[in-house]
Amino acid sequence: MNELKLISHHDSLKPLIEGAIAEALRSTEAGIQLTEQRLQEFEDKYHLSTAEFLHRYENDEFQETLELDEWIGESRMLQRLQEKAERLRGIEFVN
Repeated sequence: MNELKLISHHDSLKPLIEGAIAEALRSTEAGIQLTEQRLQEFEDKYHLSTAEFLHRYENDEFQETLELDEWIGESRMLQRLQEKAERLRGIEFVN
């Protein structure tokens, strides 16, 4: 666990930081939702789950196209966004 200590000469720092973190989490969750929708579009179009597509792509079962590169990019983006959301949810404020 990492610990960060902030010192301010103003009483309003804690709500400001809490609000910024809450907004970052909302934004990240919105990004997750959009990315999941985009992945669902690929899965519906190709009748494959993203996991199955990635497995088959890694085994050279698909020819590389811009659209398939986008699918890979969306799956990587989802992973990064989920990791970021988890980090933000793990922040705890103490007095």
